[in-house]
Amino acid sequence: MDTIKDTILDKNAINNKLRRIAYQIYEANINENEVILAGIDVNGYILAKKLKGILSKISPISPILCKVSIDKKNPRLAIKTSVKVEDYQNKSVVLIDDVLNSGTTLIYCVKHFLEVPLKQFKTAVLVNRNHKKFPVKADYKGISLSTSLNEHVQVDLDGTDWKAYLN
Repeated sequence: MDTIKDTILDKNAINNKLRRIAYQIYEANINENEVILAGIDVNGYILAKKLKGILSKISPISPILCKVSIDKKNPRLAIKTSVKVEDYQNKSVVLIDDVLNSGTTLIYCVKHFLEVPLKQFKTAVLVNRNHKKFPVKADYKGISLSTSLNEHVQVDLDGTDWKAYLN
């Protein structure tokens, strides 16, 4: 049986949302020399790379990419980052993911980063759903959706035809 997919965001809309998020990150870090863009592997990291490019064009801030690896089926396992703890300690960090669904992935990643002193910590997602199990919120969001529990938001960032859709 085919599932019906309703496009929420096409490539152009995703780029517009990311540009707006980049400006929000710049505004919140206007006095910073650098900011850590910590993207949750896989899609969050792809979005972080795109945000790094936009932020580099619109501001003097030096964005530093950090890949965050978490076992989404068992989020209590150790979380790995491509940047050493010393490199993001006492810095401004933005944790980035594609969809804030239940909040499980984001809350465990937030916990990981809050174990070291940070100057500022924010979260950014492309799609924010309003069904969360944990008290976590996105500081920067592309779009917020009120969906039913049996609807699923998927973000496809493979190739050049990026899309976010509901099925």
